[in-house]
Order: sequence, then structure tokens, then C-alpha cells
Amino acid sequence: MNRPWVDGNDVRLLINGEEFYPRVFEAMAAAKEEILLETFIIFDDKVGQQLRQVLIEAAQRGVRVEMVADGYGTADLPDSFIGSMTEAGVRFHSFDPQPRLIGMRTNLFRRLHRKIVVIDGERAFVGGINYSADHLGDYGPMAKQDYAVEVTGPVVTQIHASSRRLMAPVLEPPSQVRPTRQPTGSISAVLVERDNLLRTTDIEKEYLAAFRSARERIVVANAYFFPGYRLLRELRNAARRGVEVTLILQGQPDMRWVRALSRLLYNYLLRDGVVIHEYCQRPLHGKVALVDDEWVTVGSSNLDPLSLSFNLEANLLIRDRAFNQQLYEHLTELGSQQCKAVTMERMIRGYWWRAPLIFLCFHIIRYFPVIAGWFPAHRKRLQSLQPATEADVHFHEGKT
Repeated sequence: MNRPWVDGNDVRLLINGEEFYPRVFEAMAAAKEEILLETFIIFDDKVGQQLRQVLIEAAQRGVRVEMVADGYGTADLPDSFIGSMTEAGVRFHSFDPQPRLIGMRTNLFRRLHRKIVVIDGERAFVGGINYSADHLGDYGPMAKQDYAVEVTGPVVTQIHASSRRLMAPVLEPPSQVRPTRQPTGSISAVLVERDNLLRTTDIEKEYLAAFRSARERIVVANAYFFPGYRLLRELRNAARRGVEVTLILQGQPDMRWVRALSRLLYNYLLRDGVVIHEYCQRPLHGKVALVDDEWVTVGSSNLDPLSLSFNLEANLLIRDRAFNQQLYEHLTELGSQQCKAVTMERMIRGYWWRAPLIFLCFHIIRYFPVIAGWFPAHRKRLQSLQPATEADVHFHEGKT
């Protein structure tokens, strides 16, 4: 099921909402035929409203606009927000909407966590940035640090096909756009996905292969770090053979339990030379990594059980020295100027009471893929919201 690497692409790194939103909204405003959009979260704030407006304007000038938003991530989106788009011709599809139970969202697992936009089959955006004002610096101390890429070239064919396949049950008629295969640069790239049918471990396998092949450096900046046992072992093994392994993790988390879980793994990694920084400037929401001087990944997948075993995710893998160096310099600056170094001495304090938890955590993450299989793979739905009618379209995926 692995896709081939494709040469001839141009890839642009976009850091935070300040760089991402202007580029993606400009591309949407210039769309001539089709906009395919997938996202986890849309908020009814200044960013969400700008997204709504640019999509409405595109639909009004005859562009086909198809968007899928996760039912959990958009559970609080007002009906009026969606209605204003569907009335203008935007086709809005909710991924697996579920009723609330005592006011609580119940669709916790197997979410659509991908963040993808494809414009006219020629330009795509892949990353971890949602459509919400908390990705902008003026949001305040809890503004998120995050990443995406803008890409043109033959690899857009893979991204377009992936989005079209996800939306296939509601694409009536099917998309007629044929992506260009013309080279636009010199970068090699490939789209890697995780789903609950055929690509259940594809993203994890790419990380494992990259870590095993590392000879000089590994840098991982990931928001929710609680990976499987195999990934932890490969990071430790890389450090043992002399690879410079650096992790940039949450130091000012948006959810405190996330940092608590990650810290249970620190001793295991620190004792073999892995360098750990906690980013304290703002909540880290990024999902990026680089290996040696060419390999890079940017996407939606965290290194935690939800992303690696349940959610639908998409990462772009990139091979390019200049792009790798650009991200390396950025992350090095982040680690040296805006992070706190985690030391073994700091982690040893209170170790006596954390040791049983660490032992338990290792066994849980070691067997989590099996544990995840015990959970029912609930039926997925794309619910198409239209001005006058609602049509439920069902499609199925197997168990993880």
C-alpha cells in the first residue's frame, strides 16, 4: 500500500497561523474549479469567519467547494455558521457526528484529525493547523505553536486522490478535476496516511524506518508525545549508537495530563543520551520531525495512541537538504531560546512514587495496538448538510 516518492515538487514551510492563513485563504480566493478541505476544528471566531467568507465567495463564483469537518471538533459550531455556507453552495460534510450525553461529546475515538486543502488539483496544504484564532500570536499566552506546508508539483496528485477518496460517498457527481503532474521544483515528497482499514500503521512505520536509518541527528517536535514501545526503543537505540536525538515537547500544555504522561517516559530516554526540551513560550501543537540532512515530516499525526491507533491522519514526507536545514535551524532556535532543558537530576526527584506508574505505562504502550483492537470500530458517517435536506451517507472501515 506504500505510495512512491515523487520528484519535482516545491514545498514551502508555514509556521503558525500568521504564515498559514494568508497563504491558504489567498489560494482559496484564487480557486477556479475546486476546493477540497478537511479539518478537525473550526471555531466561530475571526479565523473561522474569514474561512467561511472566502468559501462562500468561491462557491458564488462557481467553484465547487467540498469540505469535511470532524463532528467532535466542530460540535460547538452554530447552525447559522454552517447554514450561511450551504445556502451559498458550499457542500459541508460532518464526519461522524454523534449526539451529546449529559452535555458531553461522545464521539471520542477515531476522529478525522487530518488538515488538508487542495486547490484546483494544483496546490495543496498539509499540516496540523486548524481554523481557529488560537493559532495566532495575538490570541495571548495560550496561542499555539504549529506548522503546515504549502506544496505544488506531482505529489499534489496523491493528496487530491486521498481527499477525493475520503469524500467519495458524498461527491455527487465525482470530482472531474485532473491534477497536474508538471514539475514545479526539485523536492521529493510522498503523502502518508493512517486510517482504520488498510493503512493502520503507515505513519508509524515511516517514523520507525527513519529513526533506524539515522546516522547524525533526529529532531522531533510533537505536541502529544506518548508513542508506542517500538518508537521509544528506536529513539533510545539511535542515541546509543551516537545519533544526536532531540525531543521538543510541551512545557506549557493546553492539557496538563498530556505533559504528565510524557514525563513518565523521560527517564527511559534521558539515561541513554536523548536530549529533551520542554517548550514553554506557548502551547506546542506542532507535529514535525527531521532525520539527518534530508528527511522531514510535517502533518497532523501526534505521537500518541489516538493518532497512531485511532484517528484518521495525514503527513507529508519530504526529502530535501534545504528544507531540512530550514526546519532544523528553526527548531534549534526554538530549543535553545524558548525551552527548558530536562535533566536526569530533575526527573529523579520523586522517582520512588513514579516508578510503578512508569512500569505500568511501558506495558500499556507496549501492548496498546492489541488493546486498541478491543475497542469497537464504530461505523463512520459523512453527514451532508444542505440548505433544505440532510442526507446521511455511510461508509465502513475495519477494526484497527
